[in-house]
Amino acid sequence: MAQTLLFPDARPLDQRLGRNFFREAPARPGVYLMKDAQDKLLYVGKAKNLRQRLGHYRVANPDRMPSRHLRMVNQVSRIEFQFCPSEAAALQHEAKLIRSLKPKFNRAGVWPGRPKFMVWRMAAERLAITVAETPATGWQRYGPLGGWAVALQQSLLRLLWLAINPERPLAELPAGWAQGRCMSQAELAGSGSMDEVVAALDGFFWHDASAFTAWLGPKLSPRIHPFERGLIAVDLETLQEFAQKQKPGGSHRQQLALL
Repeated sequence: MAQTLLFPDARPLDQRLGRNFFREAPARPGVYLMKDAQDKLLYVGKAKNLRQRLGHYRVANPDRMPSRHLRMVNQVSRIEFQFCPSEAAALQHEAKLIRSLKPKFNRAGVWPGRPKFMVWRMAAERLAITVAETPATGWQRYGPLGGWAVALQQSLLRLLWLAINPERPLAELPAGWAQGRCMSQAELAGSGSMDEVVAALDGFFWHDASAFTAWLGPKLSPRIHPFERGLIAVDLETLQEFAQKQKPGGSHRQQLALL
């Protein structure tokens, strides 16, 4: 009787940097700079807790890590830290470095682009969420957001899908969503009423982003698989970074309306 062979996921950063690098990484706010063997800057990121954030890059699973990140971790040879007094300071320092250095694998904040709006609407108990340069009539909108729009759409889609489909595993996410290849216009549907979901989404953009994460909390807490927890943590961090940038005095003009 043949036995199925199980192969562990690749850990390219463990192989190059050693496991002790991640164990000993500082648990403090700051910015991390990933570089290749020629000392070329690949990526700049920020974290409230550098040790926790870098742990998300250790397992290179092609089914759960975006293809862009897979290519990146296979090129990283060194990671540098620049410490900051707070998460807010790290966020500002990250934005400054991205604008000035334009790392290869960073997208948001590198180049000024066309205005992009997050737009959504309900139709036949299905919630459609997309990114548009010119929102159409009948869609609620928020923005313009620039490079944030696509990353935000992807994180919201994954988190909301996990929240409204509590009995379905991560493996049943729509094709490409785990890797960041969401459809330009994606739809969500759950077993119950979607009114609560729409109200939570409206609240995230227009009222209090922390209330949205509080609403998500009990819906996502039963998901204890490490891969699910890792994806959830990354997406919640994206929402947190976005909410921080949208505080009064931020660089983005905010608008929410029903057209």
